[in-house]
Amino acid sequence: MIYIDDRQNKISVGEEFYRTIEEVADFALREEGVKIPYEISVLFVDNNEIAEINNETRNINKETDVLSFPMLDYPNGKVFKDVYLNYDFNLTYMDGNDLVLGDVVLSLEKAKEQSEDFGHSFQREVCYLIVHSILHLLGYDHMEESDKIKMRTQEEVILEKLNIKR
Repeated sequence: MIYIDDRQNKISVGEEFYRTIEEVADFALREEGVKIPYEISVLFVDNNEIAEINNETRNINKETDVLSFPMLDYPNGKVFKDVYLNYDFNLTYMDGNDLVLGDVVLSLEKAKEQSEDFGHSFQREVCYLIVHSILHLLGYDHMEESDKIKMRTQEEVILEKLNIKR
């Protein structure tokens, strides 16, 4: 289950946009081996709100495009599909029968700016940011170069399978 909460008023989006986000997120999760019911919250905000959240959670006082708040911890260098069968999903991570994977906070305002900067559609940029953030929820990171290559490769594989082009 994907819960979407639109708390911004700078970029107008509707039900079709929400369905696309849900489909992209669900596809990315399935591609990464999530075969059980799950919960993810996606919060759409503007640049001011994401800057506040970024400052509160990371001590970085500026806007960003997307923030990910994973609920699960993974062994160093491992991602969900590497550990799923051996992972003890105790009640801490469950909401009924659903595995709680975490939260995504995305600035639609920043996504719009970046889509213009990169010369592709707003929808493509948001879909990329959703895939990027989903991968973070599943244990991917890009702090080390080898991890960055692994994450970027997976992003492109998923977007290619979804036929989402630059």
